[in-house]
Amino acid sequence: MGDDHSESSIYVLLTDTGTLFTTLIKSFTAAPYNHASLALDAELNDVFSFGRKYPKKPWAGGFVKEDVYEGTFRHYPDTRCVLLRLRISKQQRDAAVRIIRSFQKEKQAYRYNLIGLLGVLMNLDIETKNAYFCSQFVSEALRKSGLFLWDRPSTLVTPNDFLHHPAFDTVYEGFLYDYPLLNRDRLKYIRNVEEASSELEEQAV
Repeated sequence: MGDDHSESSIYVLLTDTGTLFTTLIKSFTAAPYNHASLALDAELNDVFSFGRKYPKKPWAGGFVKEDVYEGTFRHYPDTRCVLLRLRISKQQRDAAVRIIRSFQKEKQAYRYNLIGLLGVLMNLDIETKNAYFCSQFVSEALRKSGLFLWDRPSTLVTPNDFLHHPAFDTVYEGFLYDYPLLNRDRLKYIRNVEEASSELEEQAV
C-alpha cells in the first residue's frame, strides 16, 4: 500500500514573455514576472494556466494547457522565467491532478477573468463565476488541493507572491529556452525553423 504522505513535488512557472499585454501589466506591478502557470513535472511537459488561447490574440483567453515549445512561448523565444518547486504530499499532488483534469474536462465553460485582473492590480477582490486569471487559477488549484499558502482569497494573489513565498524553492531562473531539462531536439527544431524563416525574409527584401 502506498504512503499518501510520502513527499512529492509540484511546480509553478513564472514567465515574462515581453508581450505588449505583459508589458502593460508590468508597468503597474513593477514585478519581474507577470504570468503564472502550474506545472506537474520539472520537464514542463504538463503546464496549465489561464491565458491567451491564440498567440496573436491576447484578449481571447481561457483555460489552456501550455506547450512551452509552441504558441506564445515560441512566438517569444526570449521569454525569461523562474521555475519554483513546492514540496507536497502524494495525496496533495493527486488532488491537484484531479482538479486540473476537471478544468480540462470543462475547459469550454471557463473564460479569462480580465475584470479580476484589473481588481488585483488595485487590490480589489473581484470574483467572477467560471473565470480566472493566471495566478488566481494557480493559487485556487493549490488551495483546493489542501495547500493554503495565503490568508487572502486567490483573486488577490499575484505571480510575484509565488516568487517571494518561503515554501517555494527556486529550481531555475533565466531564459526559458536555456532551461536544461527542456527537450533539446524540439528546441533545435524551433531554432532551425527560425533561421530558415529569417533567411527567407532576407531573400524577399
